[in-house]
Amino acid sequence: MDDYMPSRYQLLGRIGEGVHGVVVKARDLQCDDKMVAIKKLSLRTKFGVVSLNTVREIRALQHCRCDNVLELLDMYPDLAGISLVFEYMPHTLYSKLKDEENPLSRATVRRYTGMLLKGLAYLHGLRLMHRDIKPANLLIDRHDVLKIADFGLARIYTESSGQQPAKSYSPQVATRWYRAPEILWGCQRYGPSIDLWASGAVYAEMLRGVPLFAGATDIEQLALVVRTLGTPNQKDWPEVRSLPDYNKIRFPNARGERWEDIFPSCTTRDEISLVDGLVRYNPAKRLTAEEVGF
Repeated sequence: MDDYMPSRYQLLGRIGEGVHGVVVKARDLQCDDKMVAIKKLSLRTKFGVVSLNTVREIRALQHCRCDNVLELLDMYPDLAGISLVFEYMPHTLYSKLKDEENPLSRATVRRYTGMLLKGLAYLHGLRLMHRDIKPANLLIDRHDVLKIADFGLARIYTESSGQQPAKSYSPQVATRWYRAPEILWGCQRYGPSIDLWASGAVYAEMLRGVPLFAGATDIEQLALVVRTLGTPNQKDWPEVRSLPDYNKIRFPNARGERWEDIFPSCTTRDEISLVDGLVRYNPAKRLTAEEVGF
């Protein structure tokens, strides 16, 4: 693995392995022995064609300069494709949520949420949708600063003058538990509001300690959303019945649950209000990252 690593980097070991490649930990000998993470990506898929996810991730990261977005420090070619060098981040929000001995304080939840929304505001200002916001893709450095990472599904989007986004995109994005309902119903014309739904689900998970919607299948995921938010109606979301898969799946009519009943009693009105502003059916009525005003 380290045969194709420049001499400035000293390999320390493997951190993990994902769908798109291997991540290793190394020491940067030209930068005060700074710890870095190197993500080794293949430039081609198993079918031999250029991997669009790899190209998208590189292009997205090259333009990002934000305290709450993981910065690309360096990159170099290797035998399999290309390696991306990042600051080493010792934690993910996922690992923090799994640490039952050290639960997140309310102040930490608020701070992490502010950092997440600040990062999203920056990305959306660049007309960039992340499309896979989830705890595992939110990294935390040794100074407890949260940074958005993993841009393999990111896409540039185009603003439209009407209600519907100008371009079509694949609905096969985002991890199921954080996937917006319009995508679950097969929508291909969506915008950055899908990232806000996901951030609302992440925020709710930090407040509750468990995921807000944890479906085992897409249908169960939708059923949980409908049971919690109630059956969507055309008055609130006029476009809902025109979604490609809306009429293919029938759920019992539901009135929805009160947010107060599914959050701990210590949850404040402002905290519930923010969840309600992000986790709502109509994409056009969701708060934007800038509107939250953290």
